[in-house]
Amino acid sequence: MNTSANWQRSLNIYYLEAKTEFLKAFRMPAFTIPSLLFPLMFYVFFALIFNRQGMNGQMPAYMIATYGVFGIIGPALFGFGVGVAIEKDQGWLAVKQCSPMPISAYFMARILTAMQFALLIILSLFITGALFGDVVLTTGQWAATLLVLLIGTLPFCALGLWLGLALKGQSAPAVVNLIYLPMSFLSGLWIPIELFSSVLQSFAWLLPPFHLAQLVLKIQGLDLGHPWFIHAGILTAMSLLFLLLARRSFKRISEAK
Repeated sequence: MNTSANWQRSLNIYYLEAKTEFLKAFRMPAFTIPSLLFPLMFYVFFALIFNRQGMNGQMPAYMIATYGVFGIIGPALFGFGVGVAIEKDQGWLAVKQCSPMPISAYFMARILTAMQFALLIILSLFITGALFGDVVLTTGQWAATLLVLLIGTLPFCALGLWLGLALKGQSAPAVVNLIYLPMSFLSGLWIPIELFSSVLQSFAWLLPPFHLAQLVLKIQGLDLGHPWFIHAGILTAMSLLFLLLARRSFKRISEAK
């Protein structure tokens, strides 16, 4: 009975922390509006208006995948990279560490918030592509695209966590933007990677968005043709590296107190 009560209490802590974190983020227009509208706006401009007949009419379907990746990166990087950096400098992270709540609940709440925003972004792209882009996929392809994109938020949460723990709050927004936008472009999220030079295509293999985009595009048969497990393995290795770097930064912060 005590074990059951403890589990229920722990789950309630995680639930309340996640609920509070999501409401806090959703009530911040400077975070919510760009996160939800920018991917959809870019998709409408570049997939439906200016380049709809590109790739033999497959551009709307292709860019659901690439702008889906672009969309889910934002909440993950900014929610962790900027949010954690600011709260760390304000002392809020230290308060969380000193409270009876496990610190893992704080980080899990941010992960779930990033995934909730990712879900809203993905569904908005799905609806727009299906209604106005004549995108036709099987039920399995829609479901697989949604699942891969949602799971795909995790590597960028890990990257954002490392940045948030390593950066100062004042510099975090600029640094995250300097990473987010060039990384997205060079990964082929805005322009099909096939249009890049061979040098840039090779460089893209060093960037996590490229590998996630290839996994999503493979669902439609629009990827470059490499085995899925190569991209998944590289993403997993990158995630572990980011987590290791985040752990070292967190340890350094804790020891400095």
